[in-house]
Amino acid sequence: MADPITLTIDGRQVKVPAGTLVIEAAKTVGIEVPAFCYYEGFSLQAACRMCLVEVEKMPKLQPGCTLPAAEGMVVYTESPKVVEARKGTLEFLLSNHPLDCPVCDKGGECELQDMTFRYGAGESRFVEIKHHVDEKQWSPAVYYDAARCILCYRCIRVCDEGIGVGALGLTYRGVAAEITPSHGDHLECDECGWCIDVCPVGALTSGTYRYKSRPWEMNYAGTICTHCSDGCKTTLSVRNGEVIRANNRDRSGVNGEFLCVKGRFGFDFVHSEERLQSPLLRKDGNLEPVSWSEALAAVAARFGEVKARNGKFGIIGSTHTSNEENYYLQKFARQGLGTANIDHHRSGDVPALLDALSGKTGKLATSADLYNAKAALVIGSDLAQQHPFLAFQLRANFRHHQAAVYTVTSGVVREEQYAAKSLHCEAGQELGTAQSLAEDLKKHGDLVILFGDAIRGQAVRQLVEFGESLGIPVKYVCLVDYANSRGAMDMGLLPNLGPGYHAAPAVGLSRDEMLAAADLDVLWVVGSNPFKTTAPAGTSTFTVVQDLFLTETAQRADVVLPAASAYEKNGTVTNVCGEVQRLKQGPKVMGTKSDLEIFGLLAKELGLNLGIWTSDKVFEEIRRTVQGYNVPLPVIATGGAAQTAAVNGGVPQTGKPEYIRSAGDTLFTSGTLGRYSKMLNRVMEAPGQLYKP
Repeated sequence: MADPITLTIDGRQVKVPAGTLVIEAAKTVGIEVPAFCYYEGFSLQAACRMCLVEVEKMPKLQPGCTLPAAEGMVVYTESPKVVEARKGTLEFLLSNHPLDCPVCDKGGECELQDMTFRYGAGESRFVEIKHHVDEKQWSPAVYYDAARCILCYRCIRVCDEGIGVGALGLTYRGVAAEITPSHGDHLECDECGWCIDVCPVGALTSGTYRYKSRPWEMNYAGTICTHCSDGCKTTLSVRNGEVIRANNRDRSGVNGEFLCVKGRFGFDFVHSEERLQSPLLRKDGNLEPVSWSEALAAVAARFGEVKARNGKFGIIGSTHTSNEENYYLQKFARQGLGTANIDHHRSGDVPALLDALSGKTGKLATSADLYNAKAALVIGSDLAQQHPFLAFQLRANFRHHQAAVYTVTSGVVREEQYAAKSLHCEAGQELGTAQSLAEDLKKHGDLVILFGDAIRGQAVRQLVEFGESLGIPVKYVCLVDYANSRGAMDMGLLPNLGPGYHAAPAVGLSRDEMLAAADLDVLWVVGSNPFKTTAPAGTSTFTVVQDLFLTETAQRADVVLPAASAYEKNGTVTNVCGEVQRLKQGPKVMGTKSDLEIFGLLAKELGLNLGIWTSDKVFEEIRRTVQGYNVPLPVIATGGAAQTAAVNGGVPQTGKPEYIRSAGDTLFTSGTLGRYSKMLNRVMEAPGQLYKP
């Protein structure tokens, strides 16, 4: 940290590191210097002149967003001279800005509107006819109204510097100047919509939100994105029970303000016309709508009959259900039904990593570590496509700290734009290729290694041995696919391991083995769609499915129970870095129940005593019984993230790594949920492709 300097702002002494900008120094003592073009973390623009401040012994007003604080500097942020200058700036900006606040989407959240109320004059000297340009639609998600634009360039910078896409630029000059897509009249980008959120006025608007509501007419639910495993917090804006917007403008959560296209626009599956809203029971070969009581009774009767004759159960869990639901499901299977056949779609070898790190502490990287590490090595993953927030962290680390990033992949990835070294290799050669970087990696102060499903089983142990041989602090991230893939493993949805990776009382069948078993009496599938890729061997197996949609698996079921999505329930999930965060219910879809409630009602029908099935009570049990999950409740309750270490010893049996495989989702696909998101499918970039330049 540079030596601190002391300056005076509005009569208050401020001590900040040398080099701190005056606008940031003022923030440290709660003084706001207004600005439109300045945006923390991105390059300086000094375009709007709204942040002008008066500095003693300087003849002219100075832009606070580019002026470094200096020892002994005396700054005034609200002097009459400064206020008069801001009035002039606003008058100039409004000279061509339409006064359409009553219909503008930004009304109530507009920075220009706020500043006009604060400093603006009631009358303008500009009476000329305003230059009008028709609104343009750049994509299904993004609209641009040039007449409202104040040319702050925030959108250009977050797209270019933050995401690395560079989809926006500036064309024309003077009053005709406007933001323009780099590809003619449309966007070809990540469709993340961040440009909409950072727009200080209503120039950029959202295809899902425009003209639907006002900010004060909505309820807000801060929850965790239900798509990939990065664990981004997203705040759902709900009006009349409908989600109409998602963003994270309060910068809470591990992701700050960042969201990808799934987090910002991929919520519309919640209100899909194809959502199941009534249980279905197969009668005379057809699935017929029935009441919840009839459906649950039918399931309980068959479960009870099979259990009574020691029949064979198979249970496939979900990577989207909460920790509480996963914990309760494995308890239902092992204690309630007496079966060890429980598994889920595994996309990363976390048990092998935890076993390889046995006895070591502080070896699992958090998402914040990706922003602070001196170096990072990405193995076998198209990070910008599969883990956009982790990719954003690495890019920001490079921009702000000049971190060295290395990639070992089978094709071109976006990280190569700034990587210190990138190597391509054939599938199966990833570990050996990564090891060839040893001399480069040793030069750095610390390192984070991120690896995908290409490294599994014994290769994970070899990777850890390689990392420990470098002689520098090394942390690891085992990349997994979906919102609670990590939590599913931590909670014991594994055929050989219970919660906390303790050895299960008995070893059961894996997911693939259950699908291949012709003698299963019951197959219970929760929030998964295994039949999409693999037809089950059992032709007479009684199949129960809990899902949001009539998937390929649900179509072949005997009973289908309509489940609530993660956006419609409370609970917790664990992201790819092992950080536990809270789910908070936003909307409620009529006719559905949370998976936890379904489990509880089934247990009641079967006469099982598995404990109270509320999320709070189950999480209390998890905190008591699963190592590492005794996280501080205030951190979780206030929307923060607490990293877990579910085990710090050897993992007794790490399972069959051959069944570990990523689904290979891109930015625009997300398993079953992605299929029912109209926005994800409407953008021209969908479905995307991995390892595409």
